[in-house]
Amino acid sequence: METDNQTFSSDEVRDDDGCFILLALDRNDHLFDKKKKLLERQGFMSENLIFLKCSMYPEEVDTVLKELVQIARILQLNELEMYFGENNEGTPVDFYSPRNEVEAFDTIISLLDSSLSSCTPAQFSVLQELRKAVIHMIHEYGNVHSMDAKTLENSCEKENCLLQWGESSGVRTSLKVAYVEGAGRGTIAKEDLDVGDTVLEIPLAIIISEELVQKSTMYPILSKVEGMLPETMMLLWSMKEKHIVDSKFRVYFDTLPEAFNTGLSFGIGAMATLVGTLLFDELMQAKEHLRKQYNELFPALCNDHPAIFPKEFYSWEEFLWACELWYSNSLKIMFPDGHVRTCLVPIAGFLNHSLHPHILHYGKVDSDTNSLKFRLSRPCRAGEECYLSYGNYSGSHLVTFYGFLPEGDNVDDVIPLDIDFSEEDNNNVTSDWNTHMVRGTWLSKNQGIFHYGLPSPFLECFRKALFPGLHTNCKLQGSLEGEIDVLSELLLIFSGMMEKFEDEDEDEDESRTSTEWDVKLALEYKDLQRKIVSSCLTSCHAGLKTVEFALCDCMKEDIRG
Repeated sequence: METDNQTFSSDEVRDDDGCFILLALDRNDHLFDKKKKLLERQGFMSENLIFLKCSMYPEEVDTVLKELVQIARILQLNELEMYFGENNEGTPVDFYSPRNEVEAFDTIISLLDSSLSSCTPAQFSVLQELRKAVIHMIHEYGNVHSMDAKTLENSCEKENCLLQWGESSGVRTSLKVAYVEGAGRGTIAKEDLDVGDTVLEIPLAIIISEELVQKSTMYPILSKVEGMLPETMMLLWSMKEKHIVDSKFRVYFDTLPEAFNTGLSFGIGAMATLVGTLLFDELMQAKEHLRKQYNELFPALCNDHPAIFPKEFYSWEEFLWACELWYSNSLKIMFPDGHVRTCLVPIAGFLNHSLHPHILHYGKVDSDTNSLKFRLSRPCRAGEECYLSYGNYSGSHLVTFYGFLPEGDNVDDVIPLDIDFSEEDNNNVTSDWNTHMVRGTWLSKNQGIFHYGLPSPFLECFRKALFPGLHTNCKLQGSLEGEIDVLSELLLIFSGMMEKFEDEDEDEDESRTSTEWDVKLALEYKDLQRKIVSSCLTSCHAGLKTVEFALCDCMKEDIRG
């Protein structure tokens, strides 16, 4: 999971008859140049002063808000969103991703709240009206993705004990824990909750951090081990702490599952299913890394310090369990001293991930209350499951470290392309992007000629490699004939990728009848990869027909003269 990372700077300038709101691109943003170009292409600047009159008609409020949202979307773009959202037109993009949309709203709300805290009475009214309009937009967006949770009758006795323990230690929450159909445990809103509400507050005193290791008997030993990281110390501490009967965190460890069922625990059958996929390579590397790390520590620590590191607590199986615990449940938290530490946060682990989360920012301790607060970025109705975002992760990452694929279209599910251009082609290619990739073309709104639902940077790079001279996206005979060559080459590439899946289909029949959780998840991931490649093939075939029709029309026009 990720810490907060605001990528915009903002301020406001006073005026007797209103105020100017400043939305500015952060000069430290590593995408500054690309975002600046995109802003300018849409008629904005890297620093945008937007004037608010003290009295505005509703349509004027709507116009200002539309402008603010357009700018905020660009300010909050990440690299992947920029790559797939890039186009050569100056027309505004009305949606990049669920994450970007909520971040844009957050940007504007934060700016308005800052302004409202120090505005004049005359300015208060228009700022408040604008804030209400933003909240209305957020509600409209949230309503599309709002759904009552389908809860099961499973007992939550251990989970409720943890909640009671937490509340006795200062935890405050508007959520309850329940078993949710298809998702295991989740958190359900007990009442209607709105934007900005704190749904969970965890005092620093019950957060498991490296400070606990530093107070333990194992710290003097581990601190002398060369290359020992705080995260590894915490992992080793938790392997022992889970077995201590009178541990302060006994009730927390009691709620943890016996098996986390992440990709790190995939067996031979699941791994065989994944051969040839990106996930197979990622899992092999991760498994090798963990095994190497374990062998560097054990049995040496157990042999040298048997009283501190009992062998029964430090088997390979226990080590893997602890790794999965920390990968799937830890949060990176910024403490009041400015240091970011990897921690386990009791109760917060019940919050599930979603592509349309309610909570985006949760990684900074509030220095006034000495607690970690989870605030809503969009409303959550009573009876609805409350989600947070673990981060902008692909399906392969989520399977590896969390053990699931999210429901819906994940804009971060991409397939990297390793296009082997000749040396001469490489000399002809100039691009702002060093790597290229594709994702499901159904995610793109631009399926027309010269686009085909594929990313513009990739297509432009490919065209330049094939046609070093001037190539324009115009319906002229030369350009259209070149475009047919481009699409024909792309069809060869994507057909080759699809053939790898089809070659392995013969071995999948037995796997599809398996009841093993890991084989089922591996097949689900592989089907997703196949679907992405298939969409690229379909789009290229459709694009080829479109270009051929356009070429026929062009040649008819030439004949008519």
